[in-house]
Amino acid sequence: MSTLSKGNTTLGVIGLGLMGSRLLHRLNAEGWNVRGWNRNKQVTLTLREYGFQIETTLAGLVDGSEVLISSLTDDSAVEAVYLSKDGVLSHVRPETIILEMSTISPGLSALLHEEAAKRGVYLIDLAVSGSTPAVEAGAVTLFAGGDQEVFVRCVPIFESIARRWFLMGPPTAGIRMKLVVNLLLGIGMEAIAEAVSLGEHLKLDRGLLLDVLPKTAVVAPAFSGKFAKIRSGDYSPQFPLHLMAKDLGLAETAAEQSGAELPTGRATRCAFEEALAKSGELDISAIASSVSTIGVVEAVRNSGPCPAGEKLQLRDSGR
Repeated sequence: MSTLSKGNTTLGVIGLGLMGSRLLHRLNAEGWNVRGWNRNKQVTLTLREYGFQIETTLAGLVDGSEVLISSLTDDSAVEAVYLSKDGVLSHVRPETIILEMSTISPGLSALLHEEAAKRGVYLIDLAVSGSTPAVEAGAVTLFAGGDQEVFVRCVPIFESIARRWFLMGPPTAGIRMKLVVNLLLGIGMEAIAEAVSLGEHLKLDRGLLLDVLPKTAVVAPAFSGKFAKIRSGDYSPQFPLHLMAKDLGLAETAAEQSGAELPTGRATRCAFEEALAKSGELDISAIASSVSTIGVVEAVRNSGPCPAGEKLQLRDSGR
């Protein structure tokens, strides 16, 4: 197998939302021949105005691409786009490479790998760690699951969009690693929200508190930009609350099926789901404006449903 290059490879990006549209911009700026497709055609109008080639049909994108890159919202979106009667796997040609970057359940990821292999298609689950500013800067981290030879072939693409990339193991290893990472991300954001709340209740100067906290050794670099959002109250989405809640639900389901215990993870998911009723489309940093310590404590103390509702029912990750 030859390594992919900008001169001999056409890339097709499926899903042009917060992440996918930025991947399209980034790959284009890096010199790749790239096209896009999105289910909601309204989203593509601005991209067309910028001069991007946007396919009107999924079949047209799939048929004309050597590599497909998808970034979709959740399991239901991925199932519809890949497994429906007119989906990706109904049109894809043998030896096409698919880099599936959506955060989905390991069970659905396993099914995609199986169905792709039946068609002679090379699929890598390629999870992304990093929000929209990191995508724009080409500074995300990638976690892959799949064949090592295919992974190596795709390194030129990784170099255009990421700062580092890791092959975590066989199929679904990338998405499993993403659930581990996003569990930390969600718990960390909730911890920051509670720490800020405590500081305010202790009558610390709010501006100084928000200035000093990110300079301490206990705050990870991934959260450094969130303090400015909390300070200004500008919660425009880089990573929306509803996606964080979804990812925490995926992690909790995977934990139950594997035998892991995540009491803090469950409590954090409950806190995010409580915030969804007010601001699901806002950035995860908006949890700072709606954190409920009482709700979190109650979630830890009992094994019943979260105050905001029942846990998400997701595909069996042990498939």
